[in-house]
Amino acid sequence: MEPKLIEIKKTEKIIFVGDTHGDLKASQKVIKDYLKPGNKIVFLGDYVDRGPNSKENLDFLLKVKEGNPDKVYLLQGNHEGHRILQFSPADFWQSLNEKEYQKYSSIVEKFLLVVVTKDIIALHGALPNIKSTRPGLVEKINKIKLGSEEWMQIAWGDFSDQPGEDLGIDPFSGRPQFGRDYFFKLIKRFDKKVLIRSHQPDAPQFMFNDRCLTIFTSSAYARERTIAIANLEKPIKTAKDLEIIKI
Repeated sequence: MEPKLIEIKKTEKIIFVGDTHGDLKASQKVIKDYLKPGNKIVFLGDYVDRGPNSKENLDFLLKVKEGNPDKVYLLQGNHEGHRILQFSPADFWQSLNEKEYQKYSSIVEKFLLVVVTKDIIALHGALPNIKSTRPGLVEKINKIKLGSEEWMQIAWGDFSDQPGEDLGIDPFSGRPQFGRDYFFKLIKRFDKKVLIRSHQPDAPQFMFNDRCLTIFTSSAYARERTIAIANLEKPIKTAKDLEIIKI
């Protein structure tokens, strides 16, 4: 079974990359500038749709991953779940013939869901409500199936900086919403200091006492293209301890 969670231990820096959404130039720049000794690169999902070069972007990242399996990590976002989710736009998926659709969906559905380090947990959307503690968390995340409740939380979940845990489904986006109490309960359960995510264009960059960071790395959004760099040789207590860079 393909692992759904990877723990990164031995490296100097981790570069976290938000949604790229067909922005091939953004992906190429990240790889050119940061695929170097001492670095590992984590892409947080959503490689296709919205942008002009979805197929080229995904093909490029798959080739880079193949050549650097222990340096580059590709996570799933909601746009990697087209078989079970209805979202718009989905121009990449709608442009494929049946053979291409089966090829690409079978590849991206095997991507990781979660990356962790000593102080950081990184994923696409919201923390999954896994009712376990370490080391059981790892085992349970590795058993998460496409379309399950926990998968929906990771790939489709939004955060709102208001009291509460499960805030219901947003009537406009159809996404599950989670509040401040949910975040702090789950980040404690995972025993991490900081969550790094993407997915939610309307979210503040810093939330929950600066312990939740939302980044985007695509020109498809009005927001600036940003990445986050974690220096694992320094203490990380909040997201303000990360280096946020515009590309």
